[in-house]
Amino acid sequence: MTEHGSAVPGTQATYVFAVCRDVDPAAVRDLPGVDAVEPVRALPLGTLTAVVQSVPAADFTDEAWQSRLSDQRELERYARAHHEVVSAAAAGSPTVPLPLATLYHGDERARQALAEQADRFHSALRRTARHAEWGVKVYAPAEPSVDPVPVAAPPVARSGRTRPAAGAGLAYLERKRGMHRRRESRHDDALRTAEAVDAEVGRLATAFRRLRPHGAQQTGQRGVQVLNATYLVADHRAAELVQLTRTLQERTGTRIELSGPWVPYSFVGEV
Repeated sequence: MTEHGSAVPGTQATYVFAVCRDVDPAAVRDLPGVDAVEPVRALPLGTLTAVVQSVPAADFTDEAWQSRLSDQRELERYARAHHEVVSAAAAGSPTVPLPLATLYHGDERARQALAEQADRFHSALRRTARHAEWGVKVYAPAEPSVDPVPVAAPPVARSGRTRPAAGAGLAYLERKRGMHRRRESRHDDALRTAEAVDAEVGRLATAFRRLRPHGAQQTGQRGVQVLNATYLVADHRAAELVQLTRTLQERTGTRIELSGPWVPYSFVGEV
């Protein structure tokens, strides 16, 4: 849907943040968007409304955008600005957020392309209206620090050289095997807990998605992430979800992180 490419100097492109059922233009008018020069505004699409902003087309050529993707700070700035506009629109109207850097060659091209997807937008709006997205993450306990097991000093031979105590190597291997078995058992227990949490939260949700668990480097946590899932939950069940995750954490003794509510990015489908 995004139309990158070459740009004539001075031309404007239409950046689309979201498509809404009925958004109040005042809710987004004062936001800077991704380019503070032109205001964020509403673009009528018949029975729907797009939230858009005119931006310099030269800033979103293939070359310019690829350069921006390689700059983490710049990419984060655009992502935050995009999310701010989407969230403001969603606060007052059922909203389908569009991917970052969805652009068209002007308002008329945007109106035409988005109108062709009207049925899919209406379907997504029906599915997500009065719902929010919530994230649930479950972590296995961090591995306990294990002090090395003291080993008796090996006897000294007459030559002055040491020789290993009888059975020392076997004992060391048994200790290693035992540690490995205990580690596997703890991880299996954590996986079973994660499945139980997912099942209980899933029964409360309208829809859910399992995501790839993050590694310790991404999470900054000592424990291993064994569940990374997102759920579409009706607004009137939000308090129930919060209480459920607290109860599950107390019952299982496992660390459970709940985040949200978010605009339901994960449940609007491909549009």
